[in-house]
Order: sequence, then C-alpha cells, then structure tokens
Amino acid sequence: MIINNYILENFRNIENCEIEPCDNMNVICGENAQGKTNLIEGIWLFTGAKSFRGSKDREFINFNKESCLLETNFKSEGIEKQAKIIISEKKELFLNGKKIKKSSDFAGNINAIVFSPIDLRLVTDGPSVRRRFLDIAIGQLYPSYIEILKNYLRAVSQRNNIIKELKYDSTVSVMLDVFENEIVANGIRIIELRKRYIEKLEEFLPLIYSGISSGKEKLEIKYIHENKDDLKEKLIFSRKEDMFSAVTSIGPHRDDIIFNINGNNARNFASQGQKRSIALSLKLAEAEVIRKKVGECPLCLMDDVMSELDPNRQNFVLNHVKEMQVFLTCCDPQNVKNLKAGKIFSVEQGMVK
Repeated sequence: MIINNYILENFRNIENCEIEPCDNMNVICGENAQGKTNLIEGIWLFTGAKSFRGSKDREFINFNKESCLLETNFKSEGIEKQAKIIISEKKELFLNGKKIKKSSDFAGNINAIVFSPIDLRLVTDGPSVRRRFLDIAIGQLYPSYIEILKNYLRAVSQRNNIIKELKYDSTVSVMLDVFENEIVANGIRIIELRKRYIEKLEEFLPLIYSGISSGKEKLEIKYIHENKDDLKEKLIFSRKEDMFSAVTSIGPHRDDIIFNINGNNARNFASQGQKRSIALSLKLAEAEVIRKKVGECPLCLMDDVMSELDPNRQNFVLNHVKEMQVFLTCCDPQNVKNLKAGKIFSVEQGMVK
C-alpha cells in the first residue's frame, strides 16, 4: 500500500498542503506545535478509525473555517484509487468518487499502523490500554469483531445494572441468565480471536525486538485471560461478590497482556528506551500481521518515535523498517542525519516544504 499524493485543506493548523511522498521513509521535521502530528493524523483518518489522539471531528477544522478536506491518491493491490474526507457539521466519505454511507464500508481500503507517544502506555499503564490495542488491531483485520465486542460490552453493562438491583430485589435474578449467556457466547469468541491474534504477533514480535536491541535482549509476550470453558460457571459463582461491587468481575473485559524482557516484567523493570522499543516492536509486528493477512504492507505512521532511543535503535527505525511506506515525525534533525534513503519534509507554522 502506497500513498502517491496527499492533500489537506483547513485541517487543524494546516491551511493548504499537498505532498508527494516517496515509497519508503518519509521524515517530517519541525519544532513542537508546528503541525507534524497533524499530517500523520490526517492519514490515519483514511483507515476509517477515529483519531489516535482522541479528537472529535469538529476539532479537525481550522479556526474560523466551516469545513476541512483530506484527499489522497493511493495504490492498493496494484490498483490506483482515490479517497476523500470532508468534515463540516458532519463527516462525508468518498471512495473513487463514490460517496460512502457507513464508516465500516470505508474502513479496510487503507490499512495503517500508528505509533505515537501515548503508545508507551501499552507497557506502563493498566490492562485497559492493552485490551484497546488488541480490539483496534483485531477489528481492522476482522470487522465482524467490532460487532461481537459491542454486543459483549452491552451485555456486561446490562448485567451490571441488574447486579446493582439484586441486593434490593431478588426477583431480577431471572434476567441474569439471559445476559450471562450473551456474555459467554460473545466472550468465548473474543478470547478465541484475541488468542489467535497474539499467536500471530508472536511470529514476528521477538525477531523485531531483537533487531531493535541489536540482539542483546529477548522479548516475550503472554496473554492473560479466563478459561473460556468454565466462563458461565465463574459468572454464576461471582454473583454474590459482584453484587457488592456492582461490576462484573469475570470475562474478557478483564484480560491483560504481559511483556517480559530477558524474563523480567517490563512494566516494572524496563527503561524508558526499552519500553518505547516494546511499543514500537508491537506496532511493527502488527504491520507484519496485516501484511500476512491482506497480502500487502500497511502504511506505517510514527509520531515522535526517535526520542529516548539510543543511536543503534534509531538506526534500526530509519534504515531497517523494510517494504513499508513510513511517515515519521521528528523534532531534532540530528536524529535523522543517518537516513540512507528517503525524503525529508519540513513543517513550520502549518506550512510544509
């Protein structure tokens, strides 16, 4: 997958921009708050996903403007295509000149992975961050997963509501079986798909991390989840305890991932550079899983990946991420002085050169 041409109009602080990136490494340099991240955020929106910065649609529109435009000509599976997004009071999506009614139909035409500083939370923060990574990654490969997850979370929410009432009215317990059966049916599928995805990551993750660390460190990943075969029994058994906490304590909404470097839990013992390397390795492994599934490499978007990496790790990012079109933001030009092949763009006050 390659972007040949990329246009932004009135997108955040970028009033008018058109770039023609190269097929491999594209470095976007500039000081903080100049618009570097805005460029790759715009590319990410073409995947059909929401902003990786958690922004709302209205926040994309430049001050004092009524709408913004994003447009790209790209090649996928050897075919030239065109995508366009117009955001005003509503969002309009177009593919090859045809208006697309649903975001789900727009998704999957452009595949991408994104690394941003917030992804350090994949190692440092609680389980919900790692579950979200899994859910987004799996949803991009298997769109039906999104509906399964939605049904599961709705059933959990409904069970929570009943659990709250149970200590006041025991007659509502008859409804617990209905929602617990839905939790189990969807929960088993979620566990199966997450487990399968972790197994796919394991094909690539250790080797990628070994490359980033110059072979000095070994990374292992472990998926922590409930036994799907006795999920129903555990839900019934936990009713009394859940009644007092008013939450469902059993199920894949409590799953987690553990990362170990040389046998030690990275969350507790890894350095900042190692944590950043784990998050980056995870994203690059995600890209490999997409490549294996769809038959071509996704776009690779890297925001502020170079800071806190030593020179060897920086060199790996710049010169050893192969077969993917990469868009990488960077504040310090010195960090990319060893770039062997690619294109460098400069951003200043929303102007791209």
